[in-house]
Amino acid sequence: MQFSQIPGLTAAKSVLTHSVAKNHVAHAQLFHGLEGSAALSMAIAFATYLNCSNKTESDSCGECASCSKMAKLAHPDVTYLYPTAGGKKVLSENFMAEWREFVAESPFGNISDWLYKINIKQGNFPVEEARKLITDLSLKSYEGGYKIVIIWRVEFFNNAMANALLKLLEEPPKDTILLLTCESTDRLLTTILSRTQRFAIPQFTQNEIAEYLVAKLQMNSERANELAFLAQGNMNKAVSLATTGSGNEHEWFAKWIRYTFAFDVINLVSFADEFDSFGKEKQKSIIEYALTIFREIFLYVSGNENLVKLEAEPLAFVQKFSKVFKFQNLPLIQGLLDESISHIDRNVRAKIIFLDTSLQMARLIK
Repeated sequence: MQFSQIPGLTAAKSVLTHSVAKNHVAHAQLFHGLEGSAALSMAIAFATYLNCSNKTESDSCGECASCSKMAKLAHPDVTYLYPTAGGKKVLSENFMAEWREFVAESPFGNISDWLYKINIKQGNFPVEEARKLITDLSLKSYEGGYKIVIIWRVEFFNNAMANALLKLLEEPPKDTILLLTCESTDRLLTTILSRTQRFAIPQFTQNEIAEYLVAKLQMNSERANELAFLAQGNMNKAVSLATTGSGNEHEWFAKWIRYTFAFDVINLVSFADEFDSFGKEKQKSIIEYALTIFREIFLYVSGNENLVKLEAEPLAFVQKFSKVFKFQNLPLIQGLLDESISHIDRNVRAKIIFLDTSLQMARLIK
């Protein structure tokens, strides 16, 4: 993984490369980014840059022996830790083949994707990981450069794992760099936060996501922009929507709202049956799209038309619907849709959720 393979984030990349040029690389860094960000990718790209023998001012060479090994996630001086099932016999090294596939297939993937891949319901870090890591780091590096540890999703540390690593984070062996990643610092022990240099990874912009979809998936720009808008900075979500054949969310949503506004119960029941036939992720995608459109309606009717990030049919829908929309009920509608997503996550029957949401929303939108 090289910096050039990660869309955008020019400023963040520059901070990392300059720290190497100035020899001010912190020995323990926490890459913090929301779901679908480049936190893991940036950590791997930075590790590649650190040990590259022919690095430039802005990136690793991608051709030296170290870069070739990093591209395969097979560098002997780089250790990867990630949530597994736990236990003495179920450590990260037991899943290295799956980890290489996961990073190659989903460089912006989330914890659910990973646990599904290794067929585990709930991931954690057993304290045995820390003990083995401490032992391994006491040995000299194989190739004479930095020994690097990349730990993905450290918020899954239990107290025993976190406490076992505190001294290592505070005083690692010479030429050892620890790169931690997380999505939520709220779940981290303050002792971990205080021993790491936090490095915030921004979310991707809509343009960065759209350009990535066009380049990597050969998608037409109109559809790429639509999915980038839906993803709201989450690259993993954008790729998932693009590869699961989610269809035209706006067309489906527009019909749903028209039937709801007209209180067309017959068509709403038919739509509820169709909604029930969708997979859980598509069901949530439709509700999330509704939340997004209502947010854009709020911007439009409140006089902030310049902030509306829509084009073509979605924009026309917002302009027309805002004329009849009951603006003061927007918080109630948002709460109703949020509750619907929560019920879907809890496996409540989708048909009941959809029909109940539609009938309640019919009273709120006009």
